[in-house]
Amino acid sequence: MALSQTTTKKQVNKEKSSISLLSLTVGSFAIGMTEFVIMGLLPNVAEDLHVSISSAGQLITMYALGVAVGAPILTVLTHRIPQKKLLCLLMILFILGNGISVFAPNYDILMGARLITALTHGTFFGVGAVVASSLVSPDKRAAAVSIMMAGLTIANIIGVPLGTFIGQHMGWRASFGTIAIMGMIALVGILVFVPNMRQENTGSITGQITALLKPKLLLYLLIGALGNAGLFTVFTYITPLLTQITGFAEYHVTWILVLFGCGVTIGNIVGGKLADWKLMPSILGLYFTICIILTLFTFTMYSPIAAVLTIFLWGAASFAVFPGLQVRVMNLAQNAPALASTSSHSAGNLGNAAGAFIGGWVITHLDITSLPWVGAVLVALGLILGIASYMAERKLQQS
Repeated sequence: MALSQTTTKKQVNKEKSSISLLSLTVGSFAIGMTEFVIMGLLPNVAEDLHVSISSAGQLITMYALGVAVGAPILTVLTHRIPQKKLLCLLMILFILGNGISVFAPNYDILMGARLITALTHGTFFGVGAVVASSLVSPDKRAAAVSIMMAGLTIANIIGVPLGTFIGQHMGWRASFGTIAIMGMIALVGILVFVPNMRQENTGSITGQITALLKPKLLLYLLIGALGNAGLFTVFTYITPLLTQITGFAEYHVTWILVLFGCGVTIGNIVGGKLADWKLMPSILGLYFTICIILTLFTFTMYSPIAAVLTIFLWGAASFAVFPGLQVRVMNLAQNAPALASTSSHSAGNLGNAAGAFIGGWVITHLDITSLPWVGAVLVALGLILGIASYMAERKLQQS
């Protein structure tokens, strides 16, 4: 009888954890939509607000900078707020930002609204990762983080095409209205299902920043940024690469990107399980795999079938590494896990921006066909730093 009660209690706790994780996933889905949907609506926004396409494109750039710069600052300033309350406040701010976007009368106000939502992005994922890892046993932390982050990847497959469709048929403002509704659903889920977590003693702001400035932690933020730079060096220009070199029609690219998104989602889940099994070996193994895949893409880009297969595997491997890196960064900053986790997203966004810039330089000064191997070199730099750190750590443990 006692054994049966214990089993039932475990099942109930598991179900509660699953629902709590689902609520966080819905929040990350909504944030993923608001980040990426603007890409498909730039012509609509530019025409409606009477600005150029390049000016409308700055709505994407400023969002990325808002995540990179603003998120760690917001996390430091709110570090004493209980985690559940902070998640709720972030979702309210997110809903507000998207609500302003719906009614923005001009470009400047829309830009301000985008910056408001950008502030919530990194902090939500940073705090959400800490909460997600606290809901499960220590041996399942990376898997829990990967489930929460799955919302971001699913947003690329379902949310962005849906938001773009709504925007093209009902106006771009309707897309942001839909995202605001998704934020409300996430807010209710967090309020009802996410438990109140015991607030750890986070210490002073100075202590938080000091914990973040450890050389090894900064090294892994750099490794993550190099991985993202390698990804976005190629991904930013994937459409011209597939149309000009592989020979696909432009309308085919949408479905190829959906397939890429499927690979991303699968890789994210599998990567979480691999990281729970062997954290550092999985991170290093995945970086090595990405290097190989991008190098192969230099040759497979000329064959439609081979190119599509390579892109699927590339998406899976590239995003499989994220849960493990997130947990590694959190482990290295035990006194400031939320700030470290948020900074990981900031470093990633700086990597995104750097990759887009490097890719543009490569196209201008080399050739568009050089993108994959340049991306592979960037990831290889991250791999070399990771191997050096891991070997030094092992040597220290053995001495």
